[in-house]
Order: sequence, then structure tokens, then C-alpha cells
Amino acid sequence: MTRLPFAWMVALRFLREGRMQTALILSGVTAGVAVIIFLTALITGLQASIIARTLGTQAHVVVRPAEDTTRQVLDRDTVAVSARVDKRAQRLRSIDQWERILPLVERAPGVVAASPMVSGPAFAVRGNAAKSVALLGVDPDRYLRIVRMTDYVVAGHFRVTGTEGVIGIELAKDLGVGLGDKLRLVSPENRDDVITVAGIVDVGNKDLNRRWIFITLRLAQNLLDLAGGVSSIDATVERLFEAESVARVIESRTGLLSESWMQTNAQLLAALRNQSLTNRLIRGFVILIVALGIASVLVVSVVQKRSEIGILRAMGASRRGIMSVFLLQGALYGLLGSLLGSAGGVGLEAAFAGVFRNADGTALFKPEADVGMIATACLTALAIGIVAAAVPARRAARLDPVTAIRNG
Repeated sequence: MTRLPFAWMVALRFLREGRMQTALILSGVTAGVAVIIFLTALITGLQASIIARTLGTQAHVVVRPAEDTTRQVLDRDTVAVSARVDKRAQRLRSIDQWERILPLVERAPGVVAASPMVSGPAFAVRGNAAKSVALLGVDPDRYLRIVRMTDYVVAGHFRVTGTEGVIGIELAKDLGVGLGDKLRLVSPENRDDVITVAGIVDVGNKDLNRRWIFITLRLAQNLLDLAGGVSSIDATVERLFEAESVARVIESRTGLLSESWMQTNAQLLAALRNQSLTNRLIRGFVILIVALGIASVLVVSVVQKRSEIGILRAMGASRRGIMSVFLLQGALYGLLGSLLGSAGGVGLEAAFAGVFRNADGTALFKPEADVGMIATACLTALAIGIVAAAVPARRAARLDPVTAIRNG
């Protein structure tokens, strides 16, 4: 029969003799790991849901022409000029030579797709009812690579061709229109045209549902008096949180104003960062508590086993061997606790998956055993157990055998 090595045999014996201590510290490690795994899944799911619903209907980077600015043409030192210079009202402008700019945006590092857009205000009129709307002139094939509008269609199809257009669900209710109905669009320049409703979308935002009308690029150009021009170029990037650096590259290459979602959604970005910071703080505190728990249990164990350690040292056990006994106990606390805690974390995910839900009733996160996260938790807990056991192990190894036996 193969005997266990000295350190394993003594460590397991110490753990069995202190069953209550072993059970308590294993419970603590298990609870800590379970909380970390559950909170990580919860916060990750919450962030993914917020990002999907906030950025799911907008481009990651928008390229626009530079804003009109008021330039001073008179020299203040030679003539008297007004101390107040009013800012210029921003008019709807087209990107100069956008056909040349579009390939520059598409070839920028990190850009997945780019699409021209003509957007501007108008009125949607049906009978005696008129609603202020936002016209979005798009190339549907390109635009669907920026925003998956087909996911938001609740009636008909996202068919934007000829005089067919797509409107928001709230606008359809306000004007009492449905699929196949006609809708007259009137621009501020008194240009008008009639579209046929080919699809109705619900993007999850009442204001946008009440204002958005998707029409063809050419129809929007005619209505908004931007013959052959576009008001912006939308782009989507491969890595969401690198959108700002991509926007700066595009701006340097095109000389146009380039804004990322991180600029236009600064509060959202701050909220996401604060959530991540909160998650890291919770993890840090839990790890600290677990480490202190393991260390305190092993310190008590060294005191309780003083005489046995002295006898082992007197029988020839080396300092290194005694040290290994307590390091091994710390490692076992961490490893077993993390395995039990991982199972507990997955169980918590399954138990609470039906509690945390999005506005549309879908689950905020899916309960699943993330192998990478479990492996990381086990390795981290193992390392914490060994580090936490280092001081008690060192103290046990330094005990003098004679003193330990006499005072134990």
C-alpha cells in the first residue's frame, strides 16, 4: 500500500482533527468564491444589456462636416468692434466629396463597416394630423451592417427602396397608419413627397419610435435639399471600447469632425466604468477577507498543535517539512473552497436568472458554467490559500522542539 508523503499525511490529519475549523473556513472560502462568480455574471450581463440597448441603435463613430464658426475679419486694435460675438446657427451641411471620404473611413484600422446617411427634420402629415419627425436617409444594405434594424421590426420588413419607408411604432400609432398606408413628408424647405409604409420598428425608445422615419438616401437628399450629398458617415468598429481611438484616426485622415459613442454617451461610459470598479472592489474585499480567514485559522492551528509540531521536529522532521504541512493546508482550503464556491456560484446564477430581467422580460444573463472564470477562481483561491498560510507556516517551522514540547 502506497503511503502518502509526510506533508500530505500530517496536513490531512490536522484537518481531520480540527473538523469544525476546517468546515468553517471552507464555508467562508466557498461563500466568497460563489459571491464573486455570481456578481461577475450579474454585472457582466447588466453591462452587456445596457450596451446592447443603448448602442444597438446607433453607430459607434459618426463623421460629420466641421461646424460653422464665426471668424473675426476686423482688427480689434484698429477699429471698434462689438465685445460680443454671436455664435453662428448650424445649418444642415453636406460632407464635401463624401464619395472620396467613405473609403478612407472604411479602411481606417478597426472599422468593420461604414454607411452614408442623410438626416434632418421634417413633418409627417396624414389627414389633419402632422408630427415632427427625423428623416433618416440610408443605403439599406450598408446601414444594416451598422445597425441591425431587422431585429427591431415588429410589422412588415425593413424595406427602404424607391418611395417605400419604415417608421417607428409610436409614430404609426399617433398618425393611425399601418403597412401599405401612404404618408406625406414635408421638409422645412417646403419640399414634399409621399412614402408607403413598408415596415414598422420598435427600437425600445418611445422618443425615437415617435420620430424616426427611414427612407432612401436619394429621397432624403431631395427633401432636405442636399442634392448628391450626405450629412454624415456612420461607422461601426470591431472593438467597442476602442471607438475613441478609431475616431481620432478617422479625424486625422479626413479632416472632418469625428465623434465616437464614448463622447456622445459620456454618462453611460462613466456608469460602466463605475460598475466595473465596484465589481473589482467587491472582489478585492472578498479576497482579503478569505485570506485573513485562512491565515487566522492556521495561526490558531499552529498554537493548538504546538506540542505535536515539537514532537515531529524532535523525531527528525525538517523545518521545510513542517512548513509544507501548513502551506498544504492553506492550498487545500483555497482549492476545495473554490471548487465548492464555483458550483455555488453557478447555482446562484440559475436561481436568480429568473429574477433579474430586462424591460422586455428577457433574462438579464444566462446561467452557465464559465470554464475560464472557474479556472481563474480556483487558481486565484489556491494562490491566496498558499500566501495566507505563509506566515503561520513560517511560524510553525521556527518553533524550537524542546520549548514547544515543554510549553505545549
